[in-house]
Amino acid sequence: MEDVEQPTPQAGQVLLRTEAVGVNFVDTRFRRGPGSGSIFQRPLPGRPTGDVVGTVTQTGPGVDPQLIGRRVAALAEDAYADFVIAEARWLASVPDHLDHGDASMLAMSAPVALRILRAAPLNRGDTVLIHSAAGGIGHLTVQLAKLLGASIVIGTAGAPGKLDFIRAVGADSAVDYAQPGWPDQVRAAAPKGVDIVLDAVGGPVLQSSLDLLAPFGRAVVYGAANGELEQIPVVKLFALRSVTGFNLTAWRHANPDQARQEMDELAKLFAAGQLRTTVHASLPLNQAATAHEIIESRSHTGRILLVPAAPTPGDPQS
Repeated sequence: MEDVEQPTPQAGQVLLRTEAVGVNFVDTRFRRGPGSGSIFQRPLPGRPTGDVVGTVTQTGPGVDPQLIGRRVAALAEDAYADFVIAEARWLASVPDHLDHGDASMLAMSAPVALRILRAAPLNRGDTVLIHSAAGGIGHLTVQLAKLLGASIVIGTAGAPGKLDFIRAVGADSAVDYAQPGWPDQVRAAAPKGVDIVLDAVGGPVLQSSLDLLAPFGRAVVYGAANGELEQIPVVKLFALRSVTGFNLTAWRHANPDQARQEMDELAKLFAAGQLRTTVHASLPLNQAATAHEIIESRSHTGRILLVPAAPTPGDPQS
């Protein structure tokens, strides 16, 4: 931890006083550098990103000053801090009484979970295989798949201790993909194949998943946690299968109006209690290293939060 000058928002930006920061798996890989895979490169000195929940304290040029005092969520760079700069355009308004865990999902994790299902697209009655279903995005995707009409949801994780949690958040079956015979367990749960695969693991898990798709099955790839960028054999697609890639930044650039509408849609689902976030641990901001250690141990389920210390009386920035 170190003291730095409070940042100043530029055009199109706001300054947030941080209440909580959702820690994301990808930043553990960026922190470790290219040794985690060729895609995990970031110039040094690096700045961890995160899903920040906070109150707007200052607006930059061109931003509505009426945002000051509003509680919002944002995906931000240099996120592990008491004060964080965020882009005003993609702020998510936080409904009243929403806790830190649910609020931290509004800017990135929940929009990704919803959009990968719609990118497939999910049709009512489909069978869905969701990898990393115990993680922050994954456990929301399980819930959303059921809300959107999936008939069977199969969730996977890389550790047997997470399977009960996956079932508890709504999956019909749970499978440990670290076990050699995991595809056979999926076939037992879905003998006719799965209609949708949602994957952010990559590597052999993705290759095996393509073989599990039913005719007209769709795979959506939105990450490569193991760092392996796969060459997808075209021959596997000849069996009437398709693969789609997804990235939130690209989606927002391609269809900003729909992306904005979906953020508002998700906020209403959380406010109504139809979506719920499980918080595995809430740690002080100065224990960011511990948060990364928990994620890298693959022992957590749901969300990990970092919480700054409360302002002390007389704090000139409070």
